[in-house]
Amino acid sequence: MRIALDVMGGDHGSGVVIEGARLALEAIAGITEIHLAGDRAEIESELAKFCLKDPRVRVVHASEVLTMEDPPEAIRKKKDCSLLRAVELVRDGKADAIISPGNTGALVAASSFRLRRLEGVERAPIATLMPSRTTDYILLDAGANHECKPIYLAQFAVMGSVYSREVLGHPKPRVGILSNGTEESKGTGLTRESARLCRQLDLNFIGYVEGHDLFEDRVDVVVTDGFVGNIVLKTCESMGKAILNTLKEGLTATPVRKLGAALSRGAFASLKRRLDPDLYGGAPLLGLNGNVIKAHGTAREKAIMNAIRVGTETIQHHLKEVIAREIAQANRRLPREAGAVSAAA
Repeated sequence: MRIALDVMGGDHGSGVVIEGARLALEAIAGITEIHLAGDRAEIESELAKFCLKDPRVRVVHASEVLTMEDPPEAIRKKKDCSLLRAVELVRDGKADAIISPGNTGALVAASSFRLRRLEGVERAPIATLMPSRTTDYILLDAGANHECKPIYLAQFAVMGSVYSREVLGHPKPRVGILSNGTEESKGTGLTRESARLCRQLDLNFIGYVEGHDLFEDRVDVVVTDGFVGNIVLKTCESMGKAILNTLKEGLTATPVRKLGAALSRGAFASLKRRLDPDLYGGAPLLGLNGNVIKAHGTAREKAIMNAIRVGTETIQHHLKEVIAREIAQANRRLPREAGAVSAAA
């Protein structure tokens, strides 16, 4: 498996990303090449600092950096940025997946234009793995498409179901649309029409799910638009940190509590692991003619390593091929007017 890595896009500099690549080379079987896209001199300096002389490492020079402050359309001007160079490695067949902690909008735009969407796919969603009580569920779209049509959400449901089944091993994933109640009369015009379309597809569609269902192991795939999905994602990340900080403050307030905390150290360590976003690594951008993984902009070494792991999983499970097949089947079931309206948009 060949990985293209955007070295320059993260908040913590190239060294963190390169160290994450080193960890991945040690921990993940099957990686044959890692292409590090970025400033050659800076990359080679970091490789020397980490004593990384692995023959599987390739350096791909890029003279420009796309920052978090740049609008997505900046890829038209910064044509030699590390993000574009990494995407082009996948487009040109030199890599099987790209991992980037860089600008989300630019990654979505670059991947959509350079790799193109799979035939029949209307929009590419970000699929984020989220912790529930005892397992994980997929939230999509987590931020790629802020304005959606019902056909988009119906296809997100198909793609999320494929990922849950093929990668997470759920034989019949439960798919729900996020709403403000479980009754069919609730929601918006978008959610009601999306639900109607989902009922016509070969899905284990359970209807609407509410916010409190997300943490009760009641659903495996949660479908929403990218605006709401991104708010849910960031709220959950912040809530996890707040819970851990509150527990830490409360359990160290008195000597007696410190003793109790010491006795319960294993349980608290387990909770910390469940809420650690670094373990999830990165989120795949589904529906493209290539494997694209978005790592968090603040990702540190462990998160980069796990984002690379997510990339290898999408390769191993032939995810894009399965999605292409099931989207084609879904489109044959959907009413013609749904696709026609979307295609004209």
